[in-house]
Amino acid sequence: MKVLVTGASGFLGRAVAAEIAAAGHSVRTFQRRPSGVPGVEDVLGSLTTAADVTHAVKGMDAVVHLAAKVSLAGDPAEFTAVNVEGTRTLLRLAADAGASRFVYVSSPSVAHAGASIMGSGAEPADPDHARGDYARTKAQAELLALAADSPSFAAVAVRPHLVWGPGDTQLIQRIVDRARSGRLPLLGRGAALIDTTYIDNAASAIAAALERAPEVHGRSYVITNGEPRPVAELLAGICAAAGVRAPAWRVPAVIARGAGSVIEAVWRVRPGTDEPPMTRFLAEQLSTAHWFDQRATRADLGWTPAVILDEGLARLAVSYRRDMPFAS
Repeated sequence: MKVLVTGASGFLGRAVAAEIAAAGHSVRTFQRRPSGVPGVEDVLGSLTTAADVTHAVKGMDAVVHLAAKVSLAGDPAEFTAVNVEGTRTLLRLAADAGASRFVYVSSPSVAHAGASIMGSGAEPADPDHARGDYARTKAQAELLALAADSPSFAAVAVRPHLVWGPGDTQLIQRIVDRARSGRLPLLGRGAALIDTTYIDNAASAIAAALERAPEVHGRSYVITNGEPRPVAELLAGICAAAGVRAPAWRVPAVIARGAGSVIEAVWRVRPGTDEPPMTRFLAEQLSTAHWFDQRATRADLGWTPAVILDEGLARLAVSYRRDMPFAS
């Protein structure tokens, strides 16, 4: 197939583009800057510009849509413009161009209202109760994608959960930086069970969804390693791989959630230059369980994760030793 991958300059998008190209498909990428993926055609542009999107989808058989505004804070209108209206434009123009498959890369946060998730499947996206502008607009966009599904335009949504691995500058690097500076607390007892997804597994699952789209279209799937661990154990493993001390101080979860709400309100009026140190959404993510039933995902996509969590941590440690050979 000729496959368009949007957002391929990002950590996950780059891995997905490489995975699909390795499977023998012709890959074109679409984002604001070059993807850096060998053997693909880069088309630069914006989801918010219809002419750019028209150029990107021309001649494509399928679309894998990862591009999004991803942040814990920011202008709500920008989230809507990119995540909702950009997806709406891409869906319409991809169908007009003759594409027959569309994989929307979503997030489990689209169905998370703040309570623990223990063994659930892919519950319906719920923009009205999703936490924060990112989750709200991703939920809206997922509903748009599934509403566009038809026998001639097979749309499927996949929700990789907490993707990480070597080279991750978002989740992993933020954890490491905060731990190194002593700004990474445990919320509550750090006992909440959380599942994550190693980068290679996330990419292979998304590629599997592309292959299986005609059979599974119209559905949503959560993707994880299927190895829930206590959040304190996960953070300790990541910190050990990076050679920094694991968090040892604790903050009651209820206090962190309250502080997150206050910081969010301040950030809306006077935004900082980086992500806010805490938001209510982040506090909920670090203090509530969220792990998912993977049986339908694996059976329907014909996929199983190839890299277990401990092997992923070992690979992460190797990457840190390679990049910082003198770090202790």
